[in-house]
Order: sequence, then structure tokens, then C-alpha cells
Amino acid sequence: MTRDDLFKINAGIVRDLVKGIAEFCPKAFVLVISNPVNSTVPIAAEVLKAAGVFDPKRLFGVTTLDVVRAETFTQEFSGQKDPSAVQIPVVGGHSGETIVPLFSKTTPAIQIPEEKYDALIHRVQFGGDEVVQAKDGAGSATLSMAYAGYRFAESVIKASKGQTGIVEPTFVYLPGIPGGDEIVKATGVEFFSTLVTLGTNGAEKASNVLGGVTEKEKKLLEACTKGLKGNIEKGIDFVKNPPPKL
Repeated sequence: MTRDDLFKINAGIVRDLVKGIAEFCPKAFVLVISNPVNSTVPIAAEVLKAAGVFDPKRLFGVTTLDVVRAETFTQEFSGQKDPSAVQIPVVGGHSGETIVPLFSKTTPAIQIPEEKYDALIHRVQFGGDEVVQAKDGAGSATLSMAYAGYRFAESVIKASKGQTGIVEPTFVYLPGIPGGDEIVKATGVEFFSTLVTLGTNGAEKASNVLGGVTEKEKKLLEACTKGLKGNIEKGIDFVKNPPPKL
């Protein structure tokens, strides 16, 4: 299914689920994993706003799968036995060209050969297509998505219980999170995946990692924000101007 197909099915489901959250557990941490995340998180935000219970610090879009792919696909260059030992900021959104791995910001630093850079970026951005093709149309990336969801949920739970120093990339509503306004000015979008410090109340700080990126990364970010704007508007419009019921 294309993400447009997914939107037609998932937009209404996410809207109705979040209406239930707003009514019955408005203080919950909400982790949206339903694609297209770039649109479903804005849908969730609009529903929570309408109910008067929106707390940007408690709404997250799960983009961890992109991080897992970036870690895994660069293992041959990092030489790490455990791919997650390398921290790679993956910013932007959670579909195609909106996914931007910042390899120049990797800790510890790794060097990507020039001739392999473009293919590696494409593989991180479109890894889901690779899985669908490998399964010959019989499914999508369910196992890696399950792992990514578990990994991010575990981080939120640990932080909520008081563990400090937990930082995860996640797609959030920036204006409601300390540090977010700086990223809004840099990108022109209010929803964006960036490194977020997690705490007992959810998102404590959004870190701007966009300073000093390479020229190639700047071009990737330009394409990212252009795509994100349309995705975000689509989600917001769905709530404000719902399609007629069949």
C-alpha cells in the first residue's frame, strides 16, 4: 500500500482512537506508530486540542525504525558488533525523502565512502520498500517495526519512572517543547523528528542538531521540509474538514 492508501484507512482510525484517549486517559503518553506518521501525529494533536487536553510533551510519533535501519546499514562502516552502539541522529519525518540520517553527526564518528553515500541514504529512506519486495507482496516490515516500537516505548517508560539521560529521535510538536522554537525557525515546520530528551513528564527538551550539517545534508533537509509541510497540512485538514461519511 502507498502512504496515501494508508492515510485513507488510518486517518479515521487514529482520530477515533485519540478521541477515546482524550476522554478516558488524557494524561497518557501517546506513541503514534500508525503510518503515515507525518500526518497521523498532527491528526492526534488536533483531536487533543479540540478536547482541550493537548500536552505536546506527551505526544510522540515513533520514528525509531529509521534509526534502527541507519544503525544496521552502517554497521559495515562502524565496525561495531552491536549496531546500536553508534548513535545516528535521524531527523525530519517518517517516510521516504522526509527521513534524513545525519551521518556527519554520528557518535562515535564514522566515515561513509563517497561512492556509497547516496545508495545508503536511499536504503535508509526506502528500507520498507526493500522488505515488501523481499516478501513478494506478502507483508511489510512487521518484525523490525515491532522492535522499534518496543525500543521507543521502553525509553518512554524508563524516563517516566525517573531514569535520566534518555535521548531518542521522535516526531513531535515543536512549539510545545523547550528548544522546539529554534528548530521551527530553522525548518519552517512545527512537527519534526529530532533528538528529544525524555523525562518524567515526557518530552523535556528538543535538541537542534541541524547546525553544521554538510552541503549534502542541507539538500536532503530541503526536500524533507518541503514534503513534510504537505503531509502535516493533510493531517490537520482531515480533522478540520473531515471527509463525508459514506
